[in-house]
Amino acid sequence: MENVIIMGAAGRDFHNFNVYFRDNDRYDVVGFTATQIPDIDGRVYPAQLSGKRYPEGIPIYPDSRLVELIKQHRVDLVAFSYSDVPHDEVMHKASQTTAAGADFIIIGAPYTMLASSRKVISVCAVRTGCGKSQTSRKVIQVLQAMGKRVVSVRHPMPYGDLTQQIVQRFASRDDLVSQRCTIEEREEYEPVIDMGAVVYAGVDYGLILEAAEKEADVIVWDGGNNDTPFFKPDLNIVVFDPHRAGHETRYHPGETNMLMADVAVINKVDSAEPEKVEQVRKTIKKNNPEAIIILADSAVLVDDPDLIRGKRVLVVEDGPTLTHGEMTYGAGVIAARRFGAASLADPRPYLKGTLAETFQTYPHIGTLLPAMGYSPGQIKDLEATINDCLCDLVLSATPIDLTAVVSVNKPVVRVRYEYRDNSKPTLEEVIREKLGVSI
Repeated sequence: MENVIIMGAAGRDFHNFNVYFRDNDRYDVVGFTATQIPDIDGRVYPAQLSGKRYPEGIPIYPDSRLVELIKQHRVDLVAFSYSDVPHDEVMHKASQTTAAGADFIIIGAPYTMLASSRKVISVCAVRTGCGKSQTSRKVIQVLQAMGKRVVSVRHPMPYGDLTQQIVQRFASRDDLVSQRCTIEEREEYEPVIDMGAVVYAGVDYGLILEAAEKEADVIVWDGGNNDTPFFKPDLNIVVFDPHRAGHETRYHPGETNMLMADVAVINKVDSAEPEKVEQVRKTIKKNNPEAIIILADSAVLVDDPDLIRGKRVLVVEDGPTLTHGEMTYGAGVIAARRFGAASLADPRPYLKGTLAETFQTYPHIGTLLPAMGYSPGQIKDLEATINDCLCDLVLSATPIDLTAVVSVNKPVVRVRYEYRDNSKPTLEEVIREKLGVSI
């Protein structure tokens, strides 16, 4: 029997365990390691999820202890199981692993995809922050207009009590409150719920798939980070970001997504340099010539743009896009520039608690504020930082209604961003053709 460590970030790692390692007598999983997300280590993957071979569950350790754990537990195999990581960093982890005496593997993407009795459309990306969520919402709109029963299944974000998150179903905003969703979860679930669709998420995606199939004609896999789908797709849509041209071949497993794409959506064409759009197109054509390429805009929408003009604004952007997504701006900055803000307020002198730690880890964030909210304490830190920052106005470009989560002592203008086709064929035309329904 081989001793195994699974490296992860509370998502792909748990799924790989469930479908590959849980009932496999060849392996003994001695632990998970955790990174990227604050405070997800120090927990235990619970016994009721671990199967009969792990009656006490499986400990989750900090990623920083990897080499120590390999030696302590005489580990034979390390399975790399998280996403949005530069290729060279993956190989640094491989080098540390093999030097410590263990083998290093990445499990094949199709091997871990569960087959569904329903049609599945997946929406993935080559990086965090490319625009998966708005593309997924567009797919849902198209399917709803076709009269289909649509269920969205979101890539896992189980950052709390895992025993309470095995299968989660969200059909109203009350569900977000009752299930104690973090800001990061609300950012993904709330806009879909507002469209009248049901969202599933959790930990055990075999059980989640069974539940989703009972109320869906079509399942939309809404990917996280740049991870590959957990369900086998009938149509695999992958989103690209020309603001980060070149990243599509430099990050794991985003390059895998590019190679598996049926449809490649080059997003943000309305705000990107044309030569960068063309660079991404050429990369797709070179590496996956069979993929259908669609150009799309990320339309920035503000209810009352006149409120922005001449103001000193604090821009609050989507958290993961700024942190491990490495973006230096998002829709909030675009709105500030487009609608005449006088300047951007710098939140760094006012950072509280965990937000100060976030900026130490990701110093490239600069004068923006990521909507970090992985815990109640971090949400309080976000609220205090916003309220102490000297500005005239808060531009909230997180996908949720920020004022429903934190109490802000200054005016808030919400910035939304939505998918818009920029070329032919449109996304709707492709979906209808692939599902066998004439337009």
